[in-house]
Order: sequence, then structure tokens, then C-alpha cells
Amino acid sequence: MINNIRLQHFRSYGDESFEFNPAVTIIVGPNASGKTNLLEAILVLARGGSYRAKDTDLVMFESPWARLDAQTDGGDRTIKLTPNDPVKKTYVINDAQLRRLTLPRTLPVVLFEPNHLRLLAGSPERRRNYIDDVLLQTKPTYGTTLRKYKQALAQRNALLKRGHSRINEHIFPWNVRLSQLAGEIVADRLQLVADIRTSIGGLYKTLSRSDTDVTVEYISSCNLEQYESSLLHRLERDQEIDLMRGFTGHGPHRDDLSVWFDGRPGALSASRGETRTAVLALKILELHTLETVRQQKPLLLLDDVFSELDGARRHALTSYLSDYQTFITTTDADIALQSFSEACTVIPLA
Repeated sequence: MINNIRLQHFRSYGDESFEFNPAVTIIVGPNASGKTNLLEAILVLARGGSYRAKDTDLVMFESPWARLDAQTDGGDRTIKLTPNDPVKKTYVINDAQLRRLTLPRTLPVVLFEPNHLRLLAGSPERRRNYIDDVLLQTKPTYGTTLRKYKQALAQRNALLKRGHSRINEHIFPWNVRLSQLAGEIVADRLQLVADIRTSIGGLYKTLSRSDTDVTVEYISSCNLEQYESSLLHRLERDQEIDLMRGFTGHGPHRDDLSVWFDGRPGALSASRGETRTAVLALKILELHTLETVRQQKPLLLLDDVFSELDGARRHALTSYLSDYQTFITTTDADIALQSFSEACTVIPLA
């Protein structure tokens, strides 16, 4: 839980402090008033980075540094940023200075913003990001493996773009390395998808008050039971195709998550209401997964989502929020206030 925060030279804030409610804090103001910047500051304090900007963009224009300070139930947290090249970032937690935030040092947090409502129909990258974001907050080794995979992928793609007569000799070690790391990544993804599959059907029926059967499936061009060897085979088989297009066409970076409604693929046939209820279910499962694995209640950040949901779905969402510290940004406080009978804190921004 975050009790308060101070922002100095962070985004649009010169030096501002805010107190937060242990239950619900509603941040209200017109567009460009700094609502999302405040929500972003909470996320940076919790996880060490932003979901929408590079570190250099977090420092107020022409300022020599930025700083965030917060008091939490686990003690004091500070992040300092200096816009060098690259940005120098320092963490201080309970007087201990750290060069990076390891997973146990982060605070679990779930972000829900308007782009997430297009999760089912948007690009596969959105759905991969959803899976990866949950795993990055629950699996200590996942971030390292994913980073190594992206590095190996970049090396293989660089060879494909250059292309030369001895490419087979140079590319084979990267094929092997890529396949090994991919096998680890997909094993973790498949376990998470299996966990989602066991819960999403019942949760969707509760939220929608319907009998629609909803399930999820991990989609790949590779054999999911033998992913590492299957990917290696495909990388070697399709090397000439990859050479012509200049990038790697198979692997976890091309896989997808599909949501099905009564046997129909949601990306093609789901109504707007079905889509939004399914996304709501995925976000609630994200909350529950983080709480179960981390043994700590996540923070919930709702960035201008209430205005995108109708009354029934707002009510369905708020019924699951009573146990979580929640931060809501909105241009219309009345919409959010109608959903909470308990006391909440309202922060007005001009």
C-alpha cells in the first residue's frame, strides 16, 4: 500500500505531494492536467519503469534530475533519475541504495487502461505483452530469459539482414540459442495460460450473467509439446524465407493468445460487450494471480477506464476491488463516485 507520494521534476510536476486513501483514490481533472502522469509515478515507484515512456522522458523538460518519494506499508521508497545518456537511475528503499529493482523489491501492480479494452481484436503483440507482464511480476527468472531471447533474436535478425555466403556457419549457433531460450519462455507462458483457462470460464459467466463458454488458447506455428526442437527445425527449414524478408518468422515473439466464445474466435466474432467482459475477466485474474504468487495484494491502477465501461461492467469491476488499494483517473468524478458507497479520497487537478 502507498500512503503518500512526492513528485519533483517528474513529467509535468515541479514539486507536488499527494496523500492516498488505503482503499480508493479518485484523481479527477480535464485532459492534460497530469492525471496519467501521477498514475505513472505510482507505477514507476512500484516497478521501476513506465509503461508508456522511456526513462529520459520522465524527467521534466530542461530539468537536471527527477525524484519520486513515497511512504508505503513496507517503508520508504525513493527513485532518482538523472537524464544522462543513458539515464542514471537510483533506487533507495529504507535507506538501502540499489542499482536495480529485483522482483522481490518491486510492488505488484495491475494497470488497466483504455488500450487494454482492444486486447482481443488488437495486434498479437498486445496479448503477448499481457502474458509477459504477468510473468515478469510472478516469475523471478522470466525477465532475464526474455531479455536474453530478445538479444539473441536481434543478433539473428542482424545476420539475416546482412546475408553472406557463410551465413549457415554463423547463424546456426544463434538458431540453437534462440530455440533453447524460447523453450523456457513458452513453458512459462503455457503454464500461465493453463491457469487462466481453469478460471476464466466461470468468472466470465459470473460477470456477464450468461451461459457463454469462454476459454483461452496459446497459438504458435511450433509444436507446443516439443517447442525447442520444433522451433529449431523451423528456423533451419525457413532460413531462406527469413533471409528474403530480413527477420525471424517463428518463435515466442510471433506467438499469440486466442480467446474463444462458444467455440468462436473472439478476435473475429465477439461483440463489444463480450470483448469488454472478457478483458475485465483477464484483468481480475491478473489481480488474483499476482496476489497468490507474491503473497501480497497488488495495487490497481485504472487509467480513464470507468468512462469506457457501462454501468453493469463498472459495478462488476468494483465488486472485486474492495480488497485492493485502487487509483482511478477520470475526467468525471461522478462516474467513479457512483460506484463506491464507502469513503474514498478525491484528488482534483486543474
